[in-house]
Amino acid sequence: MQPSTADPIESARRLYAAELCRVNHISSPAILRAFSTVPRERFVGPGPWMIQTSGTEWFTESADPQNVYRDALIVLDAAKRLNNGQPSLWAFHLILLNVRPGDRILHLGCGTGYYSAILAELTGPHGKVVAVEIDEGLAARARIALEPWPQVTVAHADGAQGPFDSADVIVVSAGATHPVAAWLSALKPEGKLLFPLTSTRGPGTMAYLTRKSADLFAAMLCGSVFFVDFEGARDSAVSDELARALKRDHGAGVRSLRCDAHEKDESCWLHGSGWCFSRRTAVPAQLA
Repeated sequence: MQPSTADPIESARRLYAAELCRVNHISSPAILRAFSTVPRERFVGPGPWMIQTSGTEWFTESADPQNVYRDALIVLDAAKRLNNGQPSLWAFHLILLNVRPGDRILHLGCGTGYYSAILAELTGPHGKVVAVEIDEGLAARARIALEPWPQVTVAHADGAQGPFDSADVIVVSAGATHPVAAWLSALKPEGKLLFPLTSTRGPGTMAYLTRKSADLFAAMLCGSVFFVDFEGARDSAVSDELARALKRDHGAGVRSLRCDAHEKDESCWLHGSGWCFSRRTAVPAQLA
């Protein structure tokens, strides 16, 4: 029998991707292929690495890149509480976006760019990903790490400030207390926005929006998540209201995001200034 000539790191990457999909009941070939393809070691710096899992922190025994292929957080900057993100969480939520080849994607708070590369694999060579990062050091690292994906452009900028070019998909990788107007404005018809909706205390949730008209979006809140704050997308008063709303039902009844002018009523789950997470179904004609 001939010995295996498979690269051990590539083998570890394929096993990692397969396990992500198996454990999370993900059947998408595109998600499997993306996580099997992108080398996570390009985006997490030199090892050994600090791993965060199950509430504990520990260092890998060596700098062998096989160590990064686990469903765990890898610390990028302990002082700033920055990490590479939970692969299974992102694999699960990226399914909702159903990224198609050729999509224009905006990734806000891209960090060192690992999930920007995953998005680039999903949209393919004819798509485009604009990855935005406010931290200059992280943006510089992302720009270097993402060089193999020419469809990705990295911008050192504030992702809470627009305007942005129109996008089919917007992915936000830090916690906001509310949908930011510049994000909503950038979405194309039937465009999708995924962002962590978080208060200053307790777990948040992932908000998934689809544009149905100029001022109406289908909405779903799902999962329980913790994220660092998205600078510029926080409001302390809204945060308090959000914490109470999440404690009531964690957003189980939310069906839409309304941006039309209306008085707060019993259908409003979280009513803000110029936006409202609503229990109403997103049917544009009903608001005409």
